[in-house]
Amino acid sequence: MEIDLHLIWSHLYKIGIAFVLALPIAMNREYKANGAGLRTFPLVAISSCAFMLVGMDVYEGAEPEARIMYGIITGMGFIGGGSIIKTEGRAEGTATAAGLWLTGAIGLSVAYMRYEIALVLSFIGFLIFQFTGLIKNDRS
Repeated sequence: MEIDLHLIWSHLYKIGIAFVLALPIAMNREYKANGAGLRTFPLVAISSCAFMLVGMDVYEGAEPEARIMYGIITGMGFIGGGSIIKTEGRAEGTATAAGLWLTGAIGLSVAYMRYEIALVLSFIGFLIFQFTGLIKNDRS
């Protein structure tokens, strides 16, 4: 088996983009929340991207790729669900869960070279985390 350097660089490029696009959300969560942050969000983005890249290289056709994407989306829901804690009639961590799911979508978008979708997701996700706290009704 030969090593395809072009393929390595292509995958490294895509995984790097997923990493960079997850950083604004990760930095916001690192400084504004007590949960997932600078390590978790980029790891979710790059792993989602990598799983999809492997699936796209190994399997041909829409059905196997759709199954891999479905598995990633389901797994993201599972990881996000673990960040939600219910205390005193109130659920905490739902924004973190949604953010983790969002960064998974960024990784999937990058794997399919839909950079415009990934960029929009990163930008809007950052804006939501950065500025909605100013107007959110906190009923503590």
